[in-house]
Amino acid sequence: GKKPFDSYQKYLATTEIEAVEGLEEGNLMVDIIIKDLNILLAKERLILEKASENADEGTASLMSDFISEQEKLIWMLTAYRS
Repeated sequence: GKKPFDSYQKYLATTEIEAVEGLEEGNLMVDIIIKDLNILLAKERLILEKASENADEGTASLMSDFISEQEKLIWMLTAYRS
């Protein structure tokens, strides 16, 4: 495995999700949330794949359930924006 980061700054330096400030327009906020959730969903699918490859049924089950909920949330937010 890898050593976890020991500071918030290190997480910020490596994240694909950008911090956003000063937004006032609701639809833009929803669009950003959808984009960020899709980034997380891709990473969650990789975790599920690795868990399955390593016969880690607990993690695979947890991620599978979480992915289902994330997909539903993305669908609802996308429908709201349509």
